[in-house]
Amino acid sequence: MPADRSALVLLPGMPLDAALWDHQVRHLADVADPRVVELAGCDSIAAMADLVLSEAPGRFAVAGLSMGGYVALEILRRAPERVERAALLDTNARPDSTEATANRREAVALARQGRFGQVIRAALPRLIHPDRLSDESFVRAVLAQMERVGIDGYAREQEAIINRPDSRPGLPAIRCPVLVACGRQDALTPPALHEEMADAIPGARLVLIEDCGHLAAMEQPQAVTALMRDWLLRR
Repeated sequence: MPADRSALVLLPGMPLDAALWDHQVRHLADVADPRVVELAGCDSIAAMADLVLSEAPGRFAVAGLSMGGYVALEILRRAPERVERAALLDTNARPDSTEATANRREAVALARQGRFGQVIRAALPRLIHPDRLSDESFVRAVLAQMERVGIDGYAREQEAIINRPDSRPGLPAIRCPVLVACGRQDALTPPALHEEMADAIPGARLVLIEDCGHLAAMEQPQAVTALMRDWLLRR
């Protein structure tokens, strides 16, 4: 890898896989060495962070969407000296709420009862912009990732999210360049949560992506790739 290209570790949300980052992997390869770390084999955010740190090179840039953002924040707590820069997309520094935890446990129980297909379809209105719900090929691409993660991976990731720590106290200590971005219509982790993170992280750049829900890397791939290119090249 040429010296001027950063190693770029990409972390998917729940319950998604490497396909979430297809556009960024293809179109950032000239300025970075992108690799996706799959997280569905782990049942805690700590274990996910350990996995990334064991697979990543000594220094790297990290971008995480949703659950991937929780993992990126954990990496910044554990090994800040290894992170060149971080991108937090459609995510949240807060711990899980009591209501969200109850909803997650109910969804896992339904999935275990043979209703996984129903559970993942029911999640779509909160995950993607309303205009994309009628885009059959896009919906199929999202559901295919969830199906590949499967019931067991889904349950492990939900458990990890339920038990995630409160990352807010550590935000002021982050010293690397940070991009905070989300879809303006993100119903799951709305803009206010990103404003909270960006306000607390010294020098963070906040960007709202238009006509976009929670899955920004897939919903508005060109916009996200352009933002990430600027983030990677900015000195």
